Amino acid sequence: MKPAGIFAGICLLLAVYCAVDPLNHSAVSEFPDFETFKVEMPAWSEIPVERDRENLLQKSEIKFLNQVQGPESVAFDPAGRGPYTGVADGRIVFWDGEKWTDFAYTSANRSGLCDRKPSPVSYLKNEHICGRPLGLRFDKRTGDLYIADAYFGLMKVGPEGGLATSLTTQAEGVPLGFTNDLDIDAKGNVYFTDSSSNYQRRNFMQLLFSGEDSGRVLKYDPNTKETTVLVRNLQFPNGVSLSKDGSFFVFCEGSIGRLSKYWLKGEKAGISEVMAVLPGYPDNVRTNEQGEFWVAIHCRRTLYSHLSGLCPKVRKFLLKLPIPAKFHFLMQTGGRAHGIIVKYSPEGKLVTVLEDRQGKVVKAVSEVEEKDDELWMGSVLMPFLAVYKLN
Repeated sequence: MKPAGIFAGICLLLAVYCAVDPLNHSAVSEFPDFETFKVEMPAWSEIPVERDRENLLQKSEIKFLNQVQGPESVAFDPAGRGPYTGVADGRIVFWDGEKWTDFAYTSANRSGLCDRKPSPVSYLKNEHICGRPLGLRFDKRTGDLYIADAYFGLMKVGPEGGLATSLTTQAEGVPLGFTNDLDIDAKGNVYFTDSSSNYQRRNFMQLLFSGEDSGRVLKYDPNTKETTVLVRNLQFPNGVSLSKDGSFFVFCEGSIGRLSKYWLKGEKAGISEVMAVLPGYPDNVRTNEQGEFWVAIHCRRTLYSHLSGLCPKVRKFLLKLPIPAKFHFLMQTGGRAHGIIVKYSPEGKLVTVLEDRQGKVVKAVSEVEEKDDELWMGSVLMPFLAVYKLN
């Protein structure tokens, strides 16, 4: 056979292999009904270009290395003690000044499946059994800790800790599929996000790849015990945080990469509007004492991720190829993990950019909590907390 024929035969076999994927290597092989949707991206020209030229996050201190696995959210109790954080095996742990102590947990089924594993990702398979506490907030009036557990919904535990109590697991008859973050107003109302009705947190990459819009922002009323939907049809809503005066809250739209504002008071009450276009894809957002908003960014937006979001058919074709999900994820992030955090004014003006573009120290950030001139950074993907001194 001539070389040209051999080459054509190899190409044909490769095409058949890619189309059939007999070894189930594709990123969506376990999701036969997987579909992709257009992500309503802002124009490329609207994306902030400001950078931290000094890579200041590289000056952060890594704390508690391999003592906490996947500490997504960081909280301090009303007395200023802590930090408290939720970890990958389903526990909420507390730093007492000398050691980490178990404080609470969201699943009553603490079987051997929840035992210590080598990395945060190692727990994904059993998260729906062990629980996965994500957003944490203390009610300053009562000392109760409110928990957004990805699988068990909105929960609460008293100041003494222990097994958390379920507050709500559905809204409008639709179960919470991926409870993510929360905040509490002065009356005890809880505002929280459900990132997807179709994908659980253990399939967060498929949710990211899909761009589907079943996400919601919700309100739980502790007096009536009712859960209502405030904003619907969102593409991967994530962090949520009240303004200092309580007149509005902001929430992150993960797939689109923007910060939105929902008015609670005044002429615009009940209206949602875009507050800022972000330089990348956000996770949690937290308000500091000055009323500014710290946003944790998983990675900067790349031209590949931008075009991929706008072209769902092309994205679906690529995802059907026998290429593992982690490689698609790396393409989305620009090839490497790199931490970035940004601060916005209440009006939506970009105030500060801090980053580690090489990922030498802070590889990823899920949340930023400002306390006593320090930024405490947690990451759902990392086995440590990072602390950056502002002064």
